[in-house]
Amino acid sequence: MELKKGNVFALFPFVVFLVLFIGAGVVTGDFYQFPVIVAILIAASIALMMNPKESLSNKVEVFTKGAGDPNVMLMVIIFLLAGAFSEVTKGMGAVESTVNLALSIIPQNLLIVGIFVIACFISISMGTSMGTIVALAPIGVGISEQTDISLALSMAAVIGGAMFGDNLSFISDTTIAAVRTQNTKMKDKFKVNFLIVLPAAIITAVLFGVITAGEQAEITNHSFNWVKILPYVGVLVSALMGVNVLAVLAGGILLAGMIGLLDGSYSAMGLIQAIGDGVAGMQELSLLAILISGMVEVIKHNGGIDYLLQLVTKKVKSKKGAQFGIAGLVSLTNLSTANNTISILIAGPLAKNIADQYDIDPRKSASLLDIFSCSLQGLIPYGAQMLVAAGVASISPLSILQYSFYPILIGICGLLAIVFDLPKLKTQQEVKANFEANKAVQKGLEC
Repeated sequence: MELKKGNVFALFPFVVFLVLFIGAGVVTGDFYQFPVIVAILIAASIALMMNPKESLSNKVEVFTKGAGDPNVMLMVIIFLLAGAFSEVTKGMGAVESTVNLALSIIPQNLLIVGIFVIACFISISMGTSMGTIVALAPIGVGISEQTDISLALSMAAVIGGAMFGDNLSFISDTTIAAVRTQNTKMKDKFKVNFLIVLPAAIITAVLFGVITAGEQAEITNHSFNWVKILPYVGVLVSALMGVNVLAVLAGGILLAGMIGLLDGSYSAMGLIQAIGDGVAGMQELSLLAILISGMVEVIKHNGGIDYLLQLVTKKVKSKKGAQFGIAGLVSLTNLSTANNTISILIAGPLAKNIADQYDIDPRKSASLLDIFSCSLQGLIPYGAQMLVAAGVASISPLSILQYSFYPILIGICGLLAIVFDLPKLKTQQEVKANFEANKAVQKGLEC
């Protein structure tokens, strides 16, 4: 792909966004004090004021073209449905039943391993690391209070499991953003991503088991309802079967709503209210995706993306180097924004350009974006996940880092996947060729 001449000054709106977001966090000590939506609005406005040789109407047209991109609009719809599903299932008791079921079958001497596994399942079902941490952090605190297991270790297990689902869930906003920006399919990205991070999950569970060997506590078993877990199971199974993600989420909302109505968890209006609350909870993220996409399109129009491509690929001489470039881009962006979804939305379009230029499979580029953003998000002390878990346990986020095995290990697995070109992927042409060959063989046998 031949690049146009880049323009470093076209990146100024992006610099403004990072300065506002990071600067406010440094000054106030809270990286979520300055509303990210305001930061992106200011940056987008500056983008529209640049390049005075062009008329404002033309620049607005470029902005709206990027903001209204079909992939962005589909991503927004998925965000909204995912929010509704998460809220409806939580309101009808699915999260509570899932936690209680898991606690009832975990051996008392493997509580931290169990908490990690529970967090993995809940996060991949709910699609939100924050919701998982809020649900399980108090249980982790309770385990530490009844044993000699440190609070930092318990919180690290919860955060690690939460990031597992954040990275893999079919309804996670990070996964949705990675898939849509790389123009691949959810189930295809899942298969590639899962193969890369599975060793990290297994090693993490073993490490937690070794560290807490001999520790046990009596955990009170609470009741659970198998029926309430069905929406999560249904979403996972249907998504893995390749059902369209919109149908998966709509079906999950319908099933969870019906169960809630039948068991009295919801009245008709209560269910509608829960759906509305879930959609409302994703409105800021949806608007953020639209504004970022519009701003990136203007930056691209002004030559900023071409400059970054030239900068990133300047010393890249191979496909592996390009993959390291993608990993580095999203990692640096995540360190700057303290939000893995935002980092993917920002780095995604650039990663797609790099992937196209170096013939990187979109399943792999989407996986790299998601893996490295989630790895960094699970490690930065000023990230929301760390802050919430540390707040519940009343400890310093820095104390959790020494036990943050899973976020570190998925980063290592991601690097190994680049170095050794894993997993080995067949191109669409190869799949089609194999299909045609098998078809010919079958036809020959029939003759």
